[in-house]
Amino acid sequence: MAADPAERAERAKRAGRAGHEHGVAAEGSTADDWTTGAAIARHTALDPTGELRDVVGDCVHCGFCLPSCPTYQLWGEEMDSPRGRIHLIGQLLDGANASPLAAEHLDRCLGCMACVPACPSGVRYDKLIEAARSWASGPEPASALPPRTRRERALRAAIFATFPFPARLRLLMGPLRAAQRVGLDGRLARAELAERLAPEVTAALRVAPRQGAGRLPRGRLPERVAARGERRAVVGMLTGCVQQVFFPQVNTATARVLASEGCDVLIPAGQGCCGALSLHDGRRTEAARFARRLIETFERAGLDAIVVNSAGCGSAMKEYQDLLADDPGWADRAASLAAKVMDFSEFLADLGPAAPRHPLELTVAYHDACHLAHAQRITSQPRGLLTAIPGLTLTEIADAGTCCGSAGIYNLVQPGAARDLGERKAAAVAATGADLVASGNPGCALQIASALGSAGTPMPVAHIAEVLDASIRARPAGSLL
Repeated sequence: MAADPAERAERAKRAGRAGHEHGVAAEGSTADDWTTGAAIARHTALDPTGELRDVVGDCVHCGFCLPSCPTYQLWGEEMDSPRGRIHLIGQLLDGANASPLAAEHLDRCLGCMACVPACPSGVRYDKLIEAARSWASGPEPASALPPRTRRERALRAAIFATFPFPARLRLLMGPLRAAQRVGLDGRLARAELAERLAPEVTAALRVAPRQGAGRLPRGRLPERVAARGERRAVVGMLTGCVQQVFFPQVNTATARVLASEGCDVLIPAGQGCCGALSLHDGRRTEAARFARRLIETFERAGLDAIVVNSAGCGSAMKEYQDLLADDPGWADRAASLAAKVMDFSEFLADLGPAAPRHPLELTVAYHDACHLAHAQRITSQPRGLLTAIPGLTLTEIADAGTCCGSAGIYNLVQPGAARDLGERKAAAVAATGADLVASGNPGCALQIASALGSAGTPMPVAHIAEVLDASIRARPAGSLL
C-alpha cells in the first residue's frame, strides 16, 4: 500500500539528510526542499502503488550482492553496488532531488541480474533498475534524475532507431564491410583522437562482427521447417534482431537441430523485435508496443512452445505478463504467450534427445550469458547438452557467471567499463586453453570475440546450437573453428 502524505513527507526529510551524505542531493537544495508538495508529487508519480518502495524495503543491506556485482568488482565503490543503488533509488522514491553523480551510478549498472540469485532476501532488483532507468527521460514530475546530455540522448535515439529493426540494421552492414575491407575500422578503433571524441563509435567498431566470420547461409529461412522422423512437437522460433542480421547461421542451426529432434518449426515472416533492448533500458512503453505486435504474430501459429536462442530476448518475453499486466486487453494474452517461451537449451533438455550425436573432438569453454543464468536460472541444461556430445570436453571459465560487458547496449553507452570487463573475461577464457567458446546470446558472442582479439588470444565463439548442429550432422570439428 502506498504511504500517506505525512509518511511521505517524513521519508522525504530523511532522504534529504541521506542525500547530502551520499552526494545525491542536487546542488543548492536543502533537506527542507524535500518536505514540499513537489517532492511528494514526485514520489507519487514515480511509484503510484508503492510497489517499488516495498521492493526497496526488502533490502536488509547484508552485502551478499557485493561480490556478485561486476561494477563493484571493478571499482569497489558502494554506490556502484546493488546495495548502494537500492539506497539511491530509495532516496529518489522518498522525494530527494538527484545530482548528475547519482544518475551516473545508476547508468553504470549493467542490469546483469547477478545480484538477484545472490540475494538471500529475494529483492527484485531488476524491477528497481528498470524503473530507475526510465526516470532520466520521463516527463515531470516522474523524472527524478537530471535529463541526459544532448550527446547521450542522440546516442540512445540512434541505437533504438536502428537495432530493433533488422532492415535498418542491414543497411549499416554495407558501410561496415567497406570499412573492414580497407582496414578503416581498425585504424579508427585504435586512434587516440577518435577514442577521445567518439568512444561509443570506436566501441561499436571493435565489437562489430568481422567480414567472413558469420559463415552466412544462403537465402532466408522458410516459414516452416518440417520435423524429421516422428513429429514430437510444434514450436515457433524467434529470429531476433541482432541475431538474424549478425548471426543468421545461428538461426539456421537452431531450426535444423529442432527439426532433427522431431519438431515442426514455424518461423513467422512478420515477426519483429521482442522489445528486450527497450525493456532493459527502462523504455517500457516502447517495449510494450513491440510485445503486442509479437504476441499477435505468434498467437496465430498454434504452438506448443516458442523457442528463443537469445538469452536477453527469452528473458524479456518471459516478462510479458508483468510488462502488460495493467493493460486489460493484453494481460491474459501476454501471460499465455510468456508461459510458452523457452530457451533453446531449456526446451531441448526437457524434450530429450532423438537425433544421434556424432563425435566432436573439441575442448569447449561455456560462458553463462547473464540473462540466461541469472534472470532465467538456466545453467545446467546447456552444459548437459554439450557434455552429451561424444568426444567433447567441457571446461569451465573461472568467472563464468560474471558479465562479459555486453549487457544489451551497455558496451555502446558505457564503453570504458565494458572494455575492462571484456578484458577480464578474455583473460579467463584464454586461461582455459579451450578450442572454442560456446554461449547462448549474440551480444556475448560479439563482446567476447572482440575482447579475445584485442588481447591477442583469438578463439572461435559459437552458439550452443551451432555445436549441436555440427554433431548431429556429423560435421568435422574444424567446421566450428
